[in-house]
Amino acid sequence: MPVLSRGDKFTFGQSTKQIVDFLGLDEKSGPELAPSELYARLDKFMTAALELLPLMPADRLDTHVPGRPRSYRSLGFHLFRVVDAFLDANAGITLVQAMFREEPAVDAGTAALVAYGAKVRQRFRDWWTSGDTAGAAMLDTYYGPQSRHELMERTTWHSGQHVRQYMMLLEREGQSHSRPLVEADFAGLPMPQNVWDG
Repeated sequence: MPVLSRGDKFTFGQSTKQIVDFLGLDEKSGPELAPSELYARLDKFMTAALELLPLMPADRLDTHVPGRPRSYRSLGFHLFRVVDAFLDANAGITLVQAMFREEPAVDAGTAALVAYGAKVRQRFRDWWTSGDTAGAAMLDTYYGPQSRHELMERTTWHSGQHVRQYMMLLEREGQSHSRPLVEADFAGLPMPQNVWDG
């Protein structure tokens, strides 16, 4: 977990706003995109993932992604799990790191991953139409209270980064696809520059 310290004070390195405030920087922080745009982007990312997941050969699901002990199966699950965790936080459950470490069943096939993803996407759409989506609302997380707007931004780019990775994994495995996401889909999000960690 990234932590920033100065003398005997520290802050978790999970929120750009917290880091900027902690360092006393005169920098703009906080989400650039409105909640409605974040909703549209995240819905697009999940829809792209549902298109991409069936393209991965079943016999490659146990293969590990570059540089991490995470299988293609786990990545396909995780990119939806981060959205599910965001929705849990909106339902009053404290967001904890363990939520992001949850794994699919060891024998989960493509159909199970797609079914889970479709369920999460529908839950997300239902939440958005519920009307209880004000960005200023505060949600409890393991790195302190966060505005719903900030957590929604983090969830959007986090899931989007993993869909971006899945597109590259398909190409690595020689599977062509329609490239449902392009660079413009990530504009305005604090995305990592690289698809994979250095």
